[in-house]
Formats: sequence, structure tokens, C-alpha cells
Amino acid sequence: MNPIRRLLLMQSVSMGSFLMLSEKSLAQEKSSKSSEAFRLVSIGGALTEMIYLLDSSKALVGVDTTSQYPDAVKKLPNVGYARSLSSEGILALKPTQVIAIEDAGPPVVLRQIANAGIPLTVLQSNLRFDGVLDRINKIGGLIDKAQGAKELIQNLNLEWTKTQKQLAAIQLKKTDVLFILSQNPTQVMVSGTKTSADAMISYAGANNAISGFSGYKPLTPEAMIAANPDVILMTDQGIEALGGMDGVLRFPGINKTTAGKQKKIISLEAMYMLGFGPRMPLAVRELNRLLAQTVSSS
Repeated sequence: MNPIRRLLLMQSVSMGSFLMLSEKSLAQEKSSKSSEAFRLVSIGGALTEMIYLLDSSKALVGVDTTSQYPDAVKKLPNVGYARSLSSEGILALKPTQVIAIEDAGPPVVLRQIANAGIPLTVLQSNLRFDGVLDRINKIGGLIDKAQGAKELIQNLNLEWTKTQKQLAAIQLKKTDVLFILSQNPTQVMVSGTKTSADAMISYAGANNAISGFSGYKPLTPEAMIAANPDVILMTDQGIEALGGMDGVLRFPGINKTTAGKQKKIISLEAMYMLGFGPRMPLAVRELNRLLAQTVSSS
């Protein structure tokens, strides 16, 4: 087995053990209210993961389409995509608390939920590790799991220390990475600054090949060639939708970049890489190693 892949597997096992231990210890927490006292709707895959790790999965009565981990969450009623919600679907579940990511909407639906007397908490994205800890702390307070949140934060800080040590050992010198969001082969939609992809590229020790704009925007073939990324990064879902690497290479201009010529195209699962949830330390480590492996390969 490739040594870097072997290390990745070991890291995954380590983080998996950490998550299981966290769930076991958090399950022992005594709360002033039982989980049955809450009927939670979680809008945002990362928030749903946090609720599971705080041993409150039994309180969940609904989630959005981005909530795909752990597998058990797929059995719950789905209220739709976070940015195009319907108040009827959410209110039908009779929640006592709705917790949502900052991008949730549309705003009129959020107002309808609040006007119906349902407590609604929208948590800021804050695409930093500290933001992950802050969201865990706030969720813990909302669902009477403050002590569990404290323990989970302590464990995540330990994982983050491991991540920092790896980043110091595996440095990516002047590696330009282009993140492509598109699943449409006729238009290249890429990440500029101030996105979750931009933050993850930076955390992994590389540079975003696009710095002239913020958010996600289309890129012309000429701009693609000028950016000339060393590596192209996508989500697993994005590459699958395009039919694999050959589909990515059909984007105009890519075959004239360093990444395209050398077929240096990598991917990770979308929520794992971009969700900024409790698996973030592992995701940063995996992206760092994957980039290092890709850059060093001939």
C-alpha cells in the first residue's frame, strides 16, 4: 500500500475511534431534561453531526438534504435543501427548536417559522476552526448538553493539535489549487476567496489559484489558463456528476493548465471537506496529505 494512503487510513481509524469515544462519554451525561423534551429540526449537515456527537440524535425529528452523516441520519424525515426550505414541511414536524446554518433560507420561510412561535437559532458560518467550536458550544447550550459540548471541544482541540503538527511536517510550497464547484460541463464555476473551499485550501497549506474575486463565479477558458493551477480540487459528488476525470478535463481551458496536462485532479466528499463540522481536523489532514501526494507524483 502507498505509504501516504496507509497513513491516511491510520488517521481515519484514529479519528473514528475518537468520535466513537466521544459519543460513549457524552451519552453518560446527565441532563436536566431528557432528549424527548426536544423535537429538533437541524438545517445543515455539520450541525446534525454535532447533535449526534452530543448524544441527542433521538431528539431529531427532521434534517435537510446536506445531512448525510452518520448513515443513521438518512432515515429521518427530510425538509429539503437548506437554501430552499418550505415552512409547511418543517412546521408539520412540530419542532420545539429549529437550528440552522447561516445560509439557510429563503428569509421568508425563516420568518414564517419564527412567527409560528417555533424557537429558531441561526448559527454563523465562521469558516475557522474556532467557529466549529463556537457552534458546538452554542448547540450544547440550546439542547442542555453544555457539559457534553465542553468535552467534545476538548477532544477536538486535541485533534487540532495533531493537525497542526502534521501541517508543520508536510508543507506544500507554492502549490496553487483551483476548486471547481460546477457539476455542469458547460460552465466552470470556481471558488474565489471567502468560501469554505478557500478556507480549506489555506488550512491544508496550499494557495487558492483564484484571488481576484470572492465567492463562487464562472471562469472563462482564458482565465483558467492564466490561473494555471498545480492541482484541481473538487467534491466526490461533482466528479461523479461529470462522469469522472475525463469529464473534468472537458472543461474549456483545463487541458492547457499544469493540473490538466498532468491529470492532477483530486476530490473529497462534499460535507466532509466543506461543512466545517466536527470532522474538520481530519479533513484538513487528509486534504494536506492528498495534495502532497498529488504534487509529488510524476
